[in-house]
Amino acid sequence: MRRFGCSALVLILALGIGLFLIVQYWGGAGPLPRNATVEIAPGTSVAGAAEQLERAGAIGSARNFRTLARIFGGGQGIKAGEYRLPAHLSQADILKLLQGGKTLQRFVMVPEGWPSVMVKDALMKAKGLEGPVAVPVEGTILPDSYSFQRGDTRQAMVERMQRAMTAYLAKAWAKRKPGIAVTTPRDALILASIVEKETGKESERRLVAAVYSNRLKRGMMLQADPTIIYPITKGRPLGRRILASEVRAVNGYNTYAMVGLPAGPIANPGRASIDAVLDPAQSNALYFVADGTGGHVFADTLEQHNANVQKWYAIRRARGEM
Repeated sequence: MRRFGCSALVLILALGIGLFLIVQYWGGAGPLPRNATVEIAPGTSVAGAAEQLERAGAIGSARNFRTLARIFGGGQGIKAGEYRLPAHLSQADILKLLQGGKTLQRFVMVPEGWPSVMVKDALMKAKGLEGPVAVPVEGTILPDSYSFQRGDTRQAMVERMQRAMTAYLAKAWAKRKPGIAVTTPRDALILASIVEKETGKESERRLVAAVYSNRLKRGMMLQADPTIIYPITKGRPLGRRILASEVRAVNGYNTYAMVGLPAGPIANPGRASIDAVLDPAQSNALYFVADGTGGHVFADTLEQHNANVQKWYAIRRARGEM
């Protein structure tokens, strides 16, 4: 009887040690020496995924992984997608990752004020996207950070960005303040693109929008430098000073040679610039010029503006720029 009790105790102890070792093996650091990416195709079984993981060096044995996944996995399947595996990730955490579908997130960033030619450049450079894409229509892309998965198409990404702009513009237009200078969502988008290119300071957007709104209402030329540049570079940086001949150029965009809005947007404006045009500051300002600090100084009259321009010239001369 005593011998039986000892044997049972030894067996229980052995089973406990065995279970402990299995749990340690399952939950302990894996063999993957560095971060790696695996892509699990739709319809892949746990067995198929285990083979991929073994080939990638993330687990030591596909057979052991399958067996333990049945024991510890709760009967859940795995989800397709591209997964980023940190170095030495345990088998338990690998299975949780695949069951939870926490796939690798890839992003395309579209900053406020980018022209559509640069949006196309970013899409073409994005690794993991597929297929050709044309330059999107200017002003139809909502600047933002867009996630995608490997195999998504560039055209599908453009359509997502355009749907986002359509939705936001409609929402913002519905909340517009009465008496604004623009009468259609498209005109709001055009003016917002000018505001976007004229200032990067959040605190100035509504003031810049007010200046251009006041000019539109008075039938004055907008005289926005970015509208001179757009027909030349399609929105890319000019990289030099604007020429006198370019200031005089007559086309559908140069607001130094025409009254009213240009023929279309000159960039893809962000939410803040759209909002500024639809709710400009209460101001009588008609002019603004750089103040030397990255912002602008505003004026209601030409006399005030000319004095501000002279101050700006003095700053530039002190910097050796003139």
